[in-house]
Amino acid sequence: MSESRTIVLNGRELPYTLKRSARRRTIGFQIDQHGLSVRAPDHVRVGRIERALRQRESWITEKLTAWRARPQRPAPAFATGDALPFLGRELGLRVIDLDKGVRTQVERDGDVLTVRVDPDLAGELRAATVKRALTRWYKRQAEQVYAPLLAGHARALGKPAPKLIVRQQERRWGSCDSSGVIRMNWRLIGAEERLIDYVCAHEAAHLVESNHSAAFWRVVAGLTPDYRDREKQLREQQFLIVPF
Repeated sequence: MSESRTIVLNGRELPYTLKRSARRRTIGFQIDQHGLSVRAPDHVRVGRIERALRQRESWITEKLTAWRARPQRPAPAFATGDALPFLGRELGLRVIDLDKGVRTQVERDGDVLTVRVDPDLAGELRAATVKRALTRWYKRQAEQVYAPLLAGHARALGKPAPKLIVRQQERRWGSCDSSGVIRMNWRLIGAEERLIDYVCAHEAAHLVESNHSAAFWRVVAGLTPDYRDREKQLREQQFLIVPF
């Protein structure tokens, strides 16, 4: 359950998202490209949450300021000349015509991603068609990268390869439900593989520990000993995430 709220910090009204969970035991804060989000146990009252926010006022202000200063990737036009992230690199986009009536095609050749579209398409319809084709391509690539990484971490934990569902998630890179199904955000495929591997290790660890207890983080450390460094880099390199 989540809700949008506001609080006054440093004399300014600050919006934040409050997410509650029956499994959570502590109040936690997260700042990313979407702003401030707060995670709290179901039973904790808003007054206590906002006292915790005020106690971290300086930290929150500093982090939000740092986020606003980060490089922003311009929204793609879905036309020739766009630069799109992929596994920590940039692919140049080329959009060309194909024969009428042929399904839109996407091909990668080195650092160039070519999308062939119906020549009769123009303007917003052409851009929307390119976007849909690119989204399908990115999702296929994501599944091909994520599945073996998850399977490897599950195997290291003595577990079978989990069922993987690749989809878009606004605020989460991945999740693992109580039945062991792991959902991963396809837009993460823009990041370096070692950072993707950390997220896969994090979700695989939930196959053993369903919460974020000390025991859970020990499992993560066993899979990726430098997980703190990878998590920090992932937060710092949000501009590598696929921007659509």
